[in-house]
Amino acid sequence: MITYHLFALTFACIVDRIIGDPENWPHPVRWIGTLIYKLEKSWNKGTSRRRKGIGMLLTVLLTVGGISFLIVCLCYLVHPLAGIVAEGILISAAIAQKSLKEAALSVYAPLKKGDMEEARLKLSYIVGRDTEQLDEPEIVRGAIETVAENTSDGITAPLFWALIGGAPFALMYRAINTCDSIVGYRNEKYQEFGWASARLDDAVNWIPSRITSICMLASSQPEYMKVREAWKIVWRDAKRHPSPNSGWGEAAVAAILGIQLGGINYYKGIVSNRAKMGDHLVHLEKNHILKANSIVARTVPIFLLLLWLGGMFIEMACTWG
Repeated sequence: MITYHLFALTFACIVDRIIGDPENWPHPVRWIGTLIYKLEKSWNKGTSRRRKGIGMLLTVLLTVGGISFLIVCLCYLVHPLAGIVAEGILISAAIAQKSLKEAALSVYAPLKKGDMEEARLKLSYIVGRDTEQLDEPEIVRGAIETVAENTSDGITAPLFWALIGGAPFALMYRAINTCDSIVGYRNEKYQEFGWASARLDDAVNWIPSRITSICMLASSQPEYMKVREAWKIVWRDAKRHPSPNSGWGEAAVAAILGIQLGGINYYKGIVSNRAKMGDHLVHLEKNHILKANSIVARTVPIFLLLLWLGGMFIEMACTWG
């Protein structure tokens, strides 16, 4: 079965690379988001909000996992190839390599034309920070941080879980990630209700984020230092990030490009001083957005190769056992 998962997730990468997420097509993640919003609206009130948040998370996971498992099983009963294709299509809905690249390019394009207002607007679509007053280096920083952080969240982590449990696990991972993005905030409204979603999202991203960081360094020669020095920067800075996982991708991209990420952000006028990632060897420029996209493009095949090696090792170990 591991071999089937490997073929399916490879097919998923090809589908996502070519098609991506067309805006008007039906998409499982949008359905998942709709379910989460409805449950949150009904349950996030009164007392015992932490327990209700756990119930919401379990309801979403059982629904997503159950439906996707049923679809996959029925397709495999028809023919193994039908099962692999069905799994691949479902897994492709859980990854977002093409859409992540396009989101970054939507910020780069107006910057290239010198249209700062449009660049700020496009950045506001992909980050939560205030963008109205940002200059070019800060716009570039926001775009690169989004690419670096979401390489694991949106590409490699769902592929990792697809290896373990096929399309059901990939979509359940995406459901966890979506729950966290909707309710996983540390504020009065979601502190208790989103507690389980935030903690589980940290847990399921822990291994993939670190492997992704290693793959980034393995696939991209740092521009201003040796790989060993770049790894020291990653090890030094990744743990400073408020997220236990996001810092690994950001620190790796910063070290490879010789730039510094992190710093002061504003959220609805409230200042947030994020830890710095990387050493400031060169100034942030718009072309660094293209370079960050190139790092992702090289990272994913290396990550995919590691999944194949790991999957084949597990398959042989099970056979010998």
